[in-house]
Amino acid sequence: MRYVKWTFRLLVAIIVFSFLHYTLPQRDIVRIVNTYEERQDLNDWTRLFWSVPDDQSGTLSNRDVQFIQAVKSNGKTMVYRNEDTGWGWPPYFKFDTANLYTEANDAKSTKDAPEWYAITHYGWRNEFLSIFPNAVGLRPVDSPDARLVPWTNIIILGGLALFILFLWRLWAQFRERTIDPLLEDAEDTWDAVDERASKARGRFRGWLDSWRGKPRK
Repeated sequence: MRYVKWTFRLLVAIIVFSFLHYTLPQRDIVRIVNTYEERQDLNDWTRLFWSVPDDQSGTLSNRDVQFIQAVKSNGKTMVYRNEDTGWGWPPYFKFDTANLYTEANDAKSTKDAPEWYAITHYGWRNEFLSIFPNAVGLRPVDSPDARLVPWTNIIILGGLALFILFLWRLWAQFRERTIDPLLEDAEDTWDAVDERASKARGRFRGWLDSWRGKPRK
């Protein structure tokens, strides 16, 4: 039973971590090398990794998507999609896809004369599933070693931790005031029942012993 409980807790922790890692904003320092637009097929397996900026996009089997190609300082390539999130989830309320596409076009640079940008995005990159992180912001930085403090994530995770602590305190107080007294009453009742059962067993044994002690006629 202990292994089942810890397995369940580990599974919940993995799900929560994966959800937060996918949803919370991340920032990469990259050199933008190209932008392009390509029609993408939206199948049932990967549809949840694409945005639904309007009511119609949720029913389309394919649609045109803008992409931003970039290279990190270590030479690793990265491709971001550029889609509006609309009023859906995650709640980035992104409606400026065209503006970001223009900024990315203007930010292109070469290896000989690199210009570095911090691109804010959410989501994952997976070549096998053909899924891409969604770019939501772009700003220039001085160098690829620029230090970026994730203030948004710190605030969100701090608020989430406080909320969980608040719920834990509510549960502790509810348990102390309601559940524990009920358990104590149930324990007292069980003890009383057990005591009466013990007395009844004692009387029954005494009755049997009295019959055993009588001489046969």
